Amino acid sequence: MSNEINPMAFFQEPSVADLRLLACPGAEELTALIDKHLVEWAKSAGVEKESFIIPCECPRFQSGDAKGLVKESVRGDDIFIVIDPGNYSVTYNLFGYENHLSPDDHFANLKRLIQAVAGKAHRVSVIMPSLYGGRQHRRVVRESLDCAVALQELQAMGVKNIITFDAHDPRLMNAVPLMSFDNAMPTYQVLKNLLKKNPEISFDKDKFIVVSPDEGAMSRNMYFSSVLGCNLGMFYKRRDYSTIVNGKNPIVAHEYMGNDVAGKDVFIADDIISSGESMLDIAVELKKRKANKIYCYATYPIFTNGLESFNKAYADGIIDGVFGTNLTYRTPELLSSPWFYEVDCSKYIAYFIASLNHDKSISQVIDPHTKIEALLKKYGIK
Repeated sequence: MSNEINPMAFFQEPSVADLRLLACPGAEELTALIDKHLVEWAKSAGVEKESFIIPCECPRFQSGDAKGLVKESVRGDDIFIVIDPGNYSVTYNLFGYENHLSPDDHFANLKRLIQAVAGKAHRVSVIMPSLYGGRQHRRVVRESLDCAVALQELQAMGVKNIITFDAHDPRLMNAVPLMSFDNAMPTYQVLKNLLKKNPEISFDKDKFIVVSPDEGAMSRNMYFSSVLGCNLGMFYKRRDYSTIVNGKNPIVAHEYMGNDVAGKDVFIADDIISSGESMLDIAVELKKRKANKIYCYATYPIFTNGLESFNKAYADGIIDGVFGTNLTYRTPELLSSPWFYEVDCSKYIAYFIASLNHDKSISQVIDPHTKIEALLKKYGIK
């Protein structure tokens, strides 16, 4: 992603093999956006290509059994399979009932398409922005380690590369130390959208502060504060470990540590907004401390409890905007909400694919520091 990367030049050089894309059911929208960038770059390099996408599907019988179908030859191709394990909008008929695909179903479909390729491809890579089972990343008592086992399954099936975004715990790559595993952060894309929506915003220490919603999100918030040159605060959660509600220990209170937020704009980054209760509780606490505007960001804006609480928080002036990527399914209601700003990451993924397909280093794609510096300079911030 630095100024040295020229994807058009890639298509003027020999590739590892012919590049092709497969979209798992539910990932068609993101795959089409990725394909659009790749086709544009290829045509700019004089390579006429209408699309890199191979039609595929995972049809189901009335009993719920399914199979994977790839509708063109893939022999010798460099295959990139895109999957969105969190897309709950995909449905199928099961014994006369409409059923929604769960993350388990999506992962099964991924394995079906890998089987359908049947070892004929030159190489298979998986673009899985939201890691399947990623929130079940550690063992506390006698419990499963879903993500680690899933990664090992993919490795055993011959997958060579995994590309994910903002993994809940990137140490999961230790489960497959011999497989290429890249965890990217869409920091540049988020800041670009923040400045586009608020070109007058100041990142001066006296006017702006980054706040981590908990200790687990410190690393991503620390990066934001470092590249912006502003201060960093943190909330930590006091939980009731004697009780489990919806699979989690309920939060008793949020305690703040850091610089005074009075009169400052606040930016809060996390990997997932699920129920959103924690994010809104923090926003309320910040408002009590006289914070000015509050901007929230989550890589995966899934909003499992709906949007009512956020609509109310926006109407009451608690939050001023929520930024979220298109790396997972977003409901039409969310996309039409006045407080939601979508961050498009399809071009970022296309950079990864073009680099891998031509055996180029992706270290500059992963580290967006140069692009962020140029962005801040463009807005006269640095």
